[in-house]
Formats: sequence, structure tokens, C-alpha cells
Amino acid sequence: MFEHVDPFIGTEATALPPQSGLAATWWWPKPQVGNTHPGATYPLGMVSACAYSGAYPTGYGRYDLSTEGRPPELHTSQRASGFTHFQQSGTGAIRKYYNYVRVTPMLQPLDDLGRLWDLTDETAEPGYYAATLESGIRCEVTVGPKSAVHRYTFPAHRDARLVIDLSLGGLDIPYGRTVPLRAHLESLAPGVAQGEITVEGAPLAVHVECDAPGAAQWRQLLWYDRRLMPGGTRLDFDRIRPTTLRPFGLMWAGRAEPGQVVELRFGFSLRGVEQARQNLVRECGPGPSSFSERRARTAHTWRQHLAKVQVDTPSTDKQTVLSTALYHSLVKPCLAPDESPFWPTDTPFAYDIATMWDIYRTQLPLLTALVPDKAVELATAILHIAEEEGNFPIGYRMARGADRFSRQGSALAHTFFADLCALGLPLDWDWALVHLHNDLRRTYGEEFLLHGRTHPISHTLDLAFGYFCTSVIARHVGDRTLVDQFAPLAARWRNAFDPATGLLVDSTFYEGGRWNYSFRLLHDMAARIEGAGGDDAFVGLLDRFFGFGADPVRQPGLAPTEDEMLAGYGLHRFEGLNNEPDMEAPWAYQYAGRPDRTAEVVHAVTQQQFGTGRGGLPGNDDSGGLSSWYVWASLGLFPVAGQNLFLLNAPAWREARIDVGGRPFTIETTGFVEPEPDRPAQHVQRIRLDGVELDRTWLTGTELHAGGRLQVDLGPEPGPWNAAARPPSTSTSSAAQPAPHPLGGTP
Repeated sequence: MFEHVDPFIGTEATALPPQSGLAATWWWPKPQVGNTHPGATYPLGMVSACAYSGAYPTGYGRYDLSTEGRPPELHTSQRASGFTHFQQSGTGAIRKYYNYVRVTPMLQPLDDLGRLWDLTDETAEPGYYAATLESGIRCEVTVGPKSAVHRYTFPAHRDARLVIDLSLGGLDIPYGRTVPLRAHLESLAPGVAQGEITVEGAPLAVHVECDAPGAAQWRQLLWYDRRLMPGGTRLDFDRIRPTTLRPFGLMWAGRAEPGQVVELRFGFSLRGVEQARQNLVRECGPGPSSFSERRARTAHTWRQHLAKVQVDTPSTDKQTVLSTALYHSLVKPCLAPDESPFWPTDTPFAYDIATMWDIYRTQLPLLTALVPDKAVELATAILHIAEEEGNFPIGYRMARGADRFSRQGSALAHTFFADLCALGLPLDWDWALVHLHNDLRRTYGEEFLLHGRTHPISHTLDLAFGYFCTSVIARHVGDRTLVDQFAPLAARWRNAFDPATGLLVDSTFYEGGRWNYSFRLLHDMAARIEGAGGDDAFVGLLDRFFGFGADPVRQPGLAPTEDEMLAGYGLHRFEGLNNEPDMEAPWAYQYAGRPDRTAEVVHAVTQQQFGTGRGGLPGNDDSGGLSSWYVWASLGLFPVAGQNLFLLNAPAWREARIDVGGRPFTIETTGFVEPEPDRPAQHVQRIRLDGVELDRTWLTGTELHAGGRLQVDLGPEPGPWNAAARPPSTSTSSAAQPAPHPLGGTP
């Protein structure tokens, strides 16, 4: 899998083959670009490093700010003014753009700092990125969990230099810059320096060492406002304002022989320069020349993680799409144990819990399956955030205070905790229950309790489901009073729907309309379908939503007009994974006895909405939320987050193997035909789990996490399996669910 990863996928505007059939009827409202970057990363590590152009939103690439349609160009080619650290992955307008500690190799005077040079010969693999600047300098970067190592190969020059800019942050777009509030920089010894900047309220410390073999005469200098400070050893800024900021930093300069190689080693910490130094020594040794070893160790770790999913396919392109999707799913969140700058205890800490409203449905279940110990670490970090800052985050960055994404969602962390609890993973569940319960009363929660629903109406579904998920933990710890108290609150999802239409009531919606939010996989889908008029009526709504029998649509172009966007939203159509509010809707068919329809929709998405090349994603990857969807869907599985359920479907691979927390789960097929965009979907005819006939369309999470062998017989038409037992609902669970209970816990 490692060799097939292409970190460049998603870095440019969507450039997929023209959609056909069902996929041609879907409408894409959001930016048609993956917003990923090809920089060096470590699995769930806190540090990344990449070429910096100032472009939106990662700092890499060519594009200006965009929130819909084709992204406008900021640059006409791949360019860079240096190499920065800490990039977002696949996000949009989140207002935390990082790109701190820029390193610029130069053959020009310091006055040219900030100039953009064309990039050529870009290469990337997990943990490594390299490019050549038009000046002829070859630039390579690799990272550890809390460190980075740069290697620069210079042409012959009498005055080569490496310039570190500690004043830079953010992007080169309006209101995209980040200005440090305070900064301190000190030269400690030849080739050694340290500094700390306070950005977005977070103190980021760096310890840096320069190793230039054969360049003992290179000078080490501080600089301010592009002017050198000979003999200076400290720079201290106790109060910086946007109007008073002048660039500042550190540089090494000297004669470069042909092929001169210089390494820079960085240790980072949110807890001071001494911890930054310790992080560097622990991850890269005492030096010098640690680039090759650090790159090899990071590559080894990536190989271990990427080997957790393996498939049998004759197509190198499809292997690349899957491998890269898995890679993108493991970049974020950033786990930074013992690095919280905001509370003193040594505990798990995490940031870049970005777009929780996307990742909670697909990526967090994937982390729970592949690296359950890291999922528990993340959950513990989230609990500390709730305890210290007063609420569970909907988004959380390397910044003081949780981001307030109040429109997008409520009570989303509760789904993550419910699945961990149902699987029996270790956590202080009494501690968790207290904070999960308290969090349900915040923001929209009070109105929900007082009036039975709240607007935006999607928050009514969030909160009702939050009570359902929290009851899983209450049942586990034996608190029957809370279980009984939560049951009627969890049933308030009904208040969100209009029986006359079978859809959500009129309200405001975030990045979609009521159709996009109406097919969420609730905990009582049986009652949901009954309230919509029964199976046929519900399937009719879904068929309209997914465009069965509809004409192809035209996608928004560059700078779409308001009328164009309103007309598109007026289609009330599936967004085709260009956006995520309706990413689980294809599986709603299964609750109405139509898994064949799920097969058709998922086939169209996996075969037409993902591809190779820089334009291979249909929309923002959103910290792996989109890529995780592809990983699950192509395996013929889909997690129903918070319900300890996995829905089954025809896999896109002849055979697949998943390492589920150290236990192998294999998926084998008979009658398999290699899927292609112009071929019809295949349909499940029969399924056996460990040799036992499975007359249902789902697995429990407990069954999946136990490992085993799933045998899937496929055919060109729907078969008897279409009538298999439907996924469980709370109103039918007593009759429908075999042991173990999908929700786990103690009765």
C-alpha cells in the first residue's frame, strides 16, 4: 500500500472523467478541489512540512479562497517561498491556517525573502516531500511525531544561505495572516538556536540545529526587518501588533561547494523550548545528519499503518486511489501527548479535530477499527478538553479555546464515545458520562429540553441522537435512572420531521437543504420510515433525492452566481460526496428493504467520484472524512456511527483484508466482476460469517472487531438477500437483534 500512495491526489481542482448515468444527476455545491497537500506527515502526528506558496487553505498550491464552485487561481504554477510546518488537510474556511517557521534556502540577498520561486521535480511519499526551486536548490523534508528534518543541496555559490522566518503564519489571502503576539529567539551555540512564538493564543516552541558538513565557516546570524544583526544573540518581542510586525528570524550563510548538503533539525513543543529540545533528541538522536534515519523510521511507521488494509486488484490506479484514501484518513487529528499548553497535567492532548461534523461518521470509526489504542487516546484527550474548557469540541485547533462551529452540529463526540463503549474499549466511563451528560444541555441543548426541538432543525437530530448515545454509556455503568430519563429525549427526533412530506420541517441548514439532512441513519429508522408513509413512500423519496430517472445536471463553474447556486440547491439532490451532510444517505435504502439501491448508488460513487492525479477528489477531503468514506464503501462496509453497526454491501475488491485492532478480518467474494464506471453494480446474493449463513444486511461492531471471515456471493441482479433482515431500530430491536447486542454495554 505504501508504494501506491500519491500524496498529490486532491491538491488541485477536481479533474475526474465526465460523470455518466446516476452520477451525472448529482449536484456539487462546494469547492471542487480536495484541499489536500503533499507535504511530509507522520500518522496522527503533530508536525507536517511542505512547500509554502501562501495559497488556500493549506499554504501549498495554486488557489485562492473558495467556498463554492471551481477554485480561483492565486498562482498559475506550483511555486514556493520556502517550506513551512503545520498544515491543515482537506479543510475549508476554518480560520486556523498555521504554516509556522518558514525555512527558505536562498542564493539571493535577504531583501528577496518572500519571493516565490517555481517548483520542479516534486516528489512525495508518506513521510517525505521534495522539490527543486528554480534557483537550483534541491529541497527535501521529513518529519517525526514532534520533529522535522530538512535537507538542502546547494549549487556552487559564494553566499548561500538558509533563512528561518519565525514571524510568518497563515496564508497569502485577505485576513489569512497569523501574527504572533509574543516572540523570543536566541542563539545558543554555533549551529544551535531556540525560540518561541505565541500564535492564536498557543505558545509554539522550537529548538533548531544546523549541520553543514564542510561548512564550518558558515555564519549564524539573527535578523530583523530583513537586516542582519551581527553579534546579536537574542530577539525579544513582548507585544506584537499587526501594525508593528516586522519579519524576524535566524539564518546561516556561507560559501557552498557544488552539491553542498545542509541539514536543519527541528524539535517542536507547546510546552517550551526545553521540551522541544527533548523531542528532537528523542526522535532524531543527538545528530548530526539524521535526515535519512528519520525518513526511514517514519516510512516504516507509515508502512505498518497502511498495511492494515490490503486488497486484491489488477488495477494500479484503483490501488492508488484506495492507498491514498487510507493515507489521507490517517493524517489527522494530531495527537500530541503531554503537550497541552493550557493545563499542567501530563495527559493525552490532541488538536486539528477538524470538521467533527464530517469525521465522526467515517474517519473516527476507521481509527477505532485500525488503531483502537489511538482512538482511546483521542477520546481521552477530548474528555480533557471538555473538562478543562467546558464543552466537547466540534472543532479544535492548535489555538486557545475550542472553535465555535455552532451552525454545523451538536453533540457529535457522543457518537464516538458510544462506539468505544459498546466495543468495551478502556476508558473511565463514569468520568465520560458526567461530561457527556452536561454537554447535552449546552448551546442548543436548553431549547431542545424546553421545547422538544431546536433550530437549525438538524440540531434536533444531533441532540436526540446524543441522548441515545449517552444512554449507551449510562447503561454500561449501570445508571438505570439516566437510561430511563434519556429514552424519551432520544425519541424527540420525531419532532424534526413533517409527516406530510416525510422530510425534515422547514428550517435553515448548513451547506445543504432539508433533503440532504433528511436521510440520516437514525437510531429508530423503522419508525422514521413508517412516519414517512412506509417502505414504498420512503424509497420514492430516496429515488428522487438520488436522481433516478433525472436528467444530468451542470456543475457550478468559476465564481457561480447566487441564482445559479439557488437553482442547484433547488434540485434537492444528493451532493455526490462533493460535500458530506448526506454521506450516509445511500445506506438508508437498507432500512426499507432495498439494499439493491444502496449497491447502485455506492457503485456510482466509488467508480466515478474518486480518481488518480492531483484532481482526483470530488470535494474537500475534510481531514480524512471523505477519504474514509471511500475506504469503508469500497470494502462493502459502512459504519453507523454511535450504533455499533456496520451495514453490508457488495465490495469493490475481489478480496480484502483488514487488520482490526490486531485481528484479521477478511472479505472474500465469489462471482466477482471487476467494477467499472460503465458497468452495472453487482449485488449481494448470499453472505456467510465464519461459515455461518448471515440472513441480515449488517454486522455488529463487536463482530467486526473480533475478526473473522466474511464470504460474499455476488451476482448481476438483486437476489434473495434483498429480503434479508433489516438493520436494527430501537422500536424493533428486541425482536430483530441477535447476540451480541449492537449497542453493547450492560443491560
